[in-house]
Amino acid sequence: MGQVSSPASKDEDNGDLESSFTNYFKKIKTENKLISQEHIHLIESHLEKGNIQVASSVINDALKNIGNTPINIAVIGECGAGKSSFINALREVGPEDEDAAEVGVVLTTVEKTPYKHPKNKMFILWDLPGIRTMNFPMEDYLEKVKFQEYDFFIIVSSACFTKLDLDLAKAIRFMKKNYYFVRTKVDLDLDNEKKYKPRTFDREKTLQQIRSMCVNAFRRNNMDVPQIFLISNSNLSDYDFPCLIDTMIKDLPAQKHHNFMLSLANITEAAFNKKRKSMQQTILLKAKKTDCLATIPAMSILKCDVEELKVKLNHYRVLFGVDDASLEVIAKDSHVPVEHLKKIIKSPYLLEIKKRKTLKGNLLKYLEKFTSDNASRPYYKKTDYLQLLFLDTVTEDAKVVLRETYSKTSSTSYHPQLLTMDKCYPFLKFLAGLVAVFLFCFILGFKHEEGSNLQITF
Repeated sequence: MGQVSSPASKDEDNGDLESSFTNYFKKIKTENKLISQEHIHLIESHLEKGNIQVASSVINDALKNIGNTPINIAVIGECGAGKSSFINALREVGPEDEDAAEVGVVLTTVEKTPYKHPKNKMFILWDLPGIRTMNFPMEDYLEKVKFQEYDFFIIVSSACFTKLDLDLAKAIRFMKKNYYFVRTKVDLDLDNEKKYKPRTFDREKTLQQIRSMCVNAFRRNNMDVPQIFLISNSNLSDYDFPCLIDTMIKDLPAQKHHNFMLSLANITEAAFNKKRKSMQQTILLKAKKTDCLATIPAMSILKCDVEELKVKLNHYRVLFGVDDASLEVIAKDSHVPVEHLKKIIKSPYLLEIKKRKTLKGNLLKYLEKFTSDNASRPYYKKTDYLQLLFLDTVTEDAKVVLRETYSKTSSTSYHPQLLTMDKCYPFLKFLAGLVAVFLFCFILGFKHEEGSNLQITF
């Protein structure tokens, strides 16, 4: 027999929906929210009044806007500045890969060229010709490259920023657009400094000198000094690149956060966490849209569920770079056997028949944790919980692969930010042995000298 809901119970359910929605978005930082604060207030208002269908419609529109809103980033720099390498690095594309931006010191961009992210067609980087190449006055240059089409500009240089770069920044600011100054090839600068000054080399001091040179260029031209990002195209996880990403996310409107975060290079655990939180929001927003039942979902996993979940799981694996194709590339770059990488991750096997029992058990544990962390939240459909469980599993897999490949590569190369005791230990052991030998020889020599000074008397 079905139960008939009373008006009071319906009001209570609506209150739970509104309360859970409000509490969820209170926990998310403004720069990470996928929908604007105006949309959030509007949905809360409809839920509070019991207008479930209207609230569902607003959420649906917001989700469409999130998925279909392109991000256009203009990248400007003179020949040899590392502009093409920067574009390729952001897209996780190698210089010899298909659709890579051409890299070379003799190449010059003469017309604007779009480069879409291979995993997200809504994320587009535009390679714009340098001002010198176009040989136009500033106002004509901006009009020619259609500046109004871009969300923001990245001005790239491998040396000091020129007056042309600074004039361009002034013009962009006047047009009320954001711009970022990126100083590339700092790894090469550090290598050269270390080569020529091996005894007095100081990494942090050299980086500060590079930054100061950039700052002085602004001061000489009577300009406010913006934030300057020092990066290496060959090692994006180092230097200021993570800070650049955080700054761009904060400056983007909420509806563009999702496509931007899904396009982040899979190079740091912070990037994985941002992707996970972004995907989690879309899963929960879709769950809200369907006005999910306030009952514990059935634990059985039907055939139709498996097919739907398989598509979702494969999508997550591609986004986080732990699909089979990505693992092949990672294995080749890090010299780690691909079979080993596949062995240390869990996500590919989540939907195997022999793993179904384990999956149900994990789902029950996940439900307990999820509901304890979100006491006022109504229950979602089983497939929603499984998507969240899969997302967490894939995220953890990505982190495990990153740690494993880093541990292998770092054993043969020096990373200035991650010098650990494991790396220091062999040297310390050698040093301790050397000191012990020295002390032994000293004591032996002292005793020999003492013995030779003894006089035997009768």
